[in-house]
Amino acid sequence: MSAATTTFATPPRTLDYDTFMNRFSGVYEHSPWIAQALWQRGLDDRHDTVEGLADALAEILAEASDAEKLRLLRAHPELAGKAAVRNELTAESTGEQAGAGLDQCTREEFERFLTLNEEYNARFGFPFIMAVKGYHRTEILQAFEERVRNDPETEFRTALAQVNRIARLRLHALADL
Repeated sequence: MSAATTTFATPPRTLDYDTFMNRFSGVYEHSPWIAQALWQRGLDDRHDTVEGLADALAEILAEASDAEKLRLLRAHPELAGKAAVRNELTAESTGEQAGAGLDQCTREEFERFLTLNEEYNARFGFPFIMAVKGYHRTEILQAFEERVRNDPETEFRTALAQVNRIARLRLHALADL
């Protein structure tokens, strides 16, 4: 096994349905149908690594209709948005946003996030999505300001790529448990 391969302590292919869904249904924000579709397709030893499971889940998403993909994107919370203020984020999203310092925004930064969230949602019909791990809030704000100018097709693809990156990061966190 290469150094880049991360295995799960309990191989996913050995889990029963309920345990698998309990563990992996939240990898894609409010979209358990992705994990469910993979379970129904069947698991084998390729799915016992973070990389293999992440690739298989991303493949399920890639095969989904544009309407299903849009529902997935719309299931994500805004960064430094109203749901965060109301403490309505999932535990995963709360930790990810706090890790990037989004819970420590200055008043000006917070107001800029709110303005960009409104502009982005109006332009694309889904919230700005970025895998924020490893980024500081000022870098996230800069990326936000750049991406809000993308054309809709580019941004749809970019947002889906970010969703897959978030899922991969969440799978790595689960492997470390």
